[in-house]
Amino acid sequence: MNRVHKACIKAASGALLLGAVAYFADPAALWARLRAANGGWLAAGLCAAIASNVVSAWRWRALARWLGAEMRWPDALRWYFQAIGLNALLPGAVVGGDVYRAVVLQRTGQGKAASSLSVLLDRLSGLWMLCAIGALGAAVAAPVLAPVVRVPQAWFIAAMLAGTALWIALPWLLLWWLGRRDAAHLPVWLLPLLQAAQRPDFHAQMLVQAASSALVQVLSAGALALGGLALGIHLPVAAWAFAMAPIFLMAALPVSVGGWGTREAASAAALAPFGVPAAVAVGVGLIYGVYALVQGALGAVAFGLPSRREREAEAAER
Repeated sequence: MNRVHKACIKAASGALLLGAVAYFADPAALWARLRAANGGWLAAGLCAAIASNVVSAWRWRALARWLGAEMRWPDALRWYFQAIGLNALLPGAVVGGDVYRAVVLQRTGQGKAASSLSVLLDRLSGLWMLCAIGALGAAVAAPVLAPVVRVPQAWFIAAMLAGTALWIALPWLLLWWLGRRDAAHLPVWLLPLLQAAQRPDFHAQMLVQAASSALVQVLSAGALALGGLALGIHLPVAAWAFAMAPIFLMAALPVSVGGWGTREAASAAALAPFGVPAAVAVGVGLIYGVYALVQGALGAVAFGLPSRREREAEAAER
């Protein structure tokens, strides 16, 4: 099966899943809510989503330079928003855009290992803080969530807080473990990371990654919540901190185009414990997906689409 057939299958799968989710959520109610959405809250949510990705581009550049791959700020911003456009329009969720970023950075003369590792660690640092903040949100929202999973509230809070602490410590634990391995038996692409981890500024860089990733997730959660406000949803901060984790994780699965379908299904499931009707919850997921499409379009207008040569290089790497 070639790439075109796989792309068509993923696009069709995403469309079918989205259609099924919308159908079970009551299409008439969904459409009515979307038509009545508050334009001011929608615009504010889009601004928060754009700000989140501007910080993401800065975080990627800081990490790449720390690994030894030089990158100008205008290039980081341009490539990041071009990658958003690719992620929104092509099958594979975030995979296509991430590969594109690694390829274009390498084509400027930077090392392949550092270029690829910068994108991989940039993505992982985002997921790292996403899960940590999601677990903290779950702990605060324990009065609502603990009964859903039929666990005593105190146990639920303890498990979420312990999981958060362990998760935040995980990068240091992994690097400690790798540092005890024989470098000759480790993959070549890990060597730049191990070398960088031995530098005196390692802990400072980890704090930069943690702080910037936390800001990215706060802005992303804000965009999600503002989309919810546009549809008349009023929930506490902890609810959105928890809900964004499953919503964003499901959207990142490479089983559809742009996360359509999986994001809306996760939105309905994550917001249900807080009493949000399925039609409104699906609407929140749709609005966040539209934010990604708009950013992709804005990126194409502001920075242009990837050249044919760049797209061919990205396809060859995948």
